Formats: sequence, structure tokens, C-alpha cells
Amino acid sequence: MIYLDNAATTRVRQEVLDKMLPYLTDFYGNPSSIYALGREAKKAIEDARAKVAAALSADKNEIYFTGSGTEADNWAIKSAALSYAGKGKHIIASQVEHHAVLHTCEALKKEGYEITYLPVDEYGIINPGDLEKAIRPDTILISVMFANNEIGSIQPVKEIGRIAREHKVLFHTDAVQAAGHVPINVNEMNIDMLSLSGHKMYAPKGIGALYAKQGIKLAPFIHGGAQERKKRAGTENVANIAALGEAISLIVSEMDGEAAKAEKLRDKLINGILTEIPHARLNGSAKSRLPGNVNISFEFIEGESLLLLLDMKGIAASSGSACTSGSLDPSHVLMATGLKHEMAHGSLRLTIGKYNTEEEIDKVLEELPPIVKRLRDMSPLYEQYIKDNIKDKKEGK
Repeated sequence: MIYLDNAATTRVRQEVLDKMLPYLTDFYGNPSSIYALGREAKKAIEDARAKVAAALSADKNEIYFTGSGTEADNWAIKSAALSYAGKGKHIIASQVEHHAVLHTCEALKKEGYEITYLPVDEYGIINPGDLEKAIRPDTILISVMFANNEIGSIQPVKEIGRIAREHKVLFHTDAVQAAGHVPINVNEMNIDMLSLSGHKMYAPKGIGALYAKQGIKLAPFIHGGAQERKKRAGTENVANIAALGEAISLIVSEMDGEAAKAEKLRDKLINGILTEIPHARLNGSAKSRLPGNVNISFEFIEGESLLLLLDMKGIAASSGSACTSGSLDPSHVLMATGLKHEMAHGSLRLTIGKYNTEEEIDKVLEELPPIVKRLRDMSPLYEQYIKDNIKDKKEGK
């Protein structure tokens, strides 16, 4: 199988699995216990906390472990809403946020909060000027993702942070796709809260983290115990926490080399598709883009059919966010960039990771064009396009 859906999830790398296993077998004690077995587990948690902090240039006391990136998003946004409601109830987000942010904002809207959704340009990037204009005296939070999970576009995070800091508004960024793949310094970028997820960086599913700058009023998210400095109750998932610490430490240390490799394969894939397949369009920014993200829309075909035929050839891909799999609606991200319904429905996301090879990219470029041709040959829309084109040529148009 050729796996090109690394934005959806990644395989657990061997070093990370090796780091986990002792906390499932030998050091299985409860971290809240005072005996040696519990202290070993507690030490693993704190070591991982320090590694996550180092990856973000943060302090280890600013890192809180969660069950996922989605939970971290929910915690950051709901905490800001609860803790700063005395100042106001206005929140700013972008139109292309992950549903973990959008649905959280919609839930708050039902509780009396007002949400402003910033538009994006054709590449899925906000205009900092629009952000500055949207800020009001009662604005308490700006939540704009670091990099988009579907089209890979990277937002002007440092500029957003500067604007937020100047206006004394909290800035949260969903960095689930970006953490470990592009450099992040929460202090230089003026980020107040940041969400990340382990399974996007070769750790297991079910572990994430929230960075919250010291001094932020972070409301408890789960009640019941003293874990995570009384902010998130429940016995810690020690093995997964240890895995996240190891994974983020490894991926950050390898970032430059892995990014260069991914960019090379990404550009080869993009150029090959656009050269070999007519009526195809690259979605997202060609320059400000995640190293391994390829998102292309094909006219006259449905993305779901494309995915099924690719799967039959042993190629795993997606048409967008894994969290919206099964939805018949076109991607809200692609629609926000101005794409028409037909083009949005014909999108393909191929995301390159650590284990992909140039031979795999060559194989995709060999298999994809005939699949697209086959689907177009069955498309009444494409048939009509050909007829209209022939007619226009005859009439000299």
C-alpha cells in the first residue's frame, strides 16, 4: 500500500512505540501514587512535558496533556469564553478553521457569544488587516489555525500574534497540522494558547496537548482530581504521554531534513499532476504551504469515486479532513476560497510523510491520470464540455 494520508493520521514510529511499552508493562503504577512504581510513571509524564515545552520554546509548566487536539481546541476556546466573559463575549475565528474550532464557536454562540468569521483569499489565508478591523472592545479571543488541515496553507501567525498582543486580546492557534512540521516559537509569535495532537507526528491516537501561557486564566476542563495541576482530572495516560514526548522531540530534531525531503516529493507530485492531467487546479498557497501537503481539484469528476479507484490500486488518500468523512457537503475550506461546488467535490488530498519514497510518488503519477480519464469518460458534464468545445471551434470562437 502507498499511504498518502498523513494529515489524517501517521503510523507510530518504532522509537516511539519502544518508549511507550515500559509504561504498559513494567512501570504501570498510578502517577498519583507515592511509591516507586508510581514515581516512575510521574517522572515519565514530567519528562514528556519538558520535551513538548522545548519543541514550542515554552516553559514545561505551560503544557497540559489532553486526549486529542480536538479536546485542546475545545478547552482553549471554552476556557477563554468562561474566564474572560467579564470583558466581553466576542470571539474572532477564520472561515477555514477545523470543525473542532468551528463547532465549539457555534456552541458558544447558543450561549450568547458573538462570533466573527474572517474571510480568506483564494489561497485560504486571512488578511491581517481584516483581523485588526474586526477587533472590538469586547473581543476576548482570536482563534486562527497555524496551517490548514485540508489545503496546507500557513497563516501569518506572527502577524496575528502581534495584532492580538497590541490589542490585548488572547490568541489561540490550532497547530495540530503544523507542530513538528514547521518551526514554532510561542514567545516570538505571541501565541497565548496552542493545540497539538500526537497522531499527526508518529505518536498514537488519543493524546494531545494544550499550551497555555503563564498568566492566562485557564479554567478547569474536567473536574474530579488533582491531575494536570487541578485543570484536567483523570488518571493520566502515561504510555501515550511518554510517546508524545518522544515523538515531538524526534520530529523537531529532524525537521529541516524531513521538510526538505517532503517538499521535494510534494513539488514533484504537484507538477506531475498539473502537467499530465488537464482541468486540474492546485488548492492552497504554492509558497506558504506545509511541506507535505498536496490538494488538487479536478473538474468533471467526484472525489469519492476517485478515492475508491485509487484504493483499488493500493493508494490511500482523502478528499479533505478525516473528521468530515462521509459528509455529502463540499469542503467548507474550499468553498471559502471561492471554489465552485463542482470543483470542490472533485478535490483530492495527498499528504506526504516520513516513510514515503520517490518511487511511490512515481507510482501515483502513473496510476492517477488514467483513473481521472476513466471517470471523465463516464461523466455527462465532461461529455457536454467536449461537445461545447467542438462546437465553439467550428464556429471560430
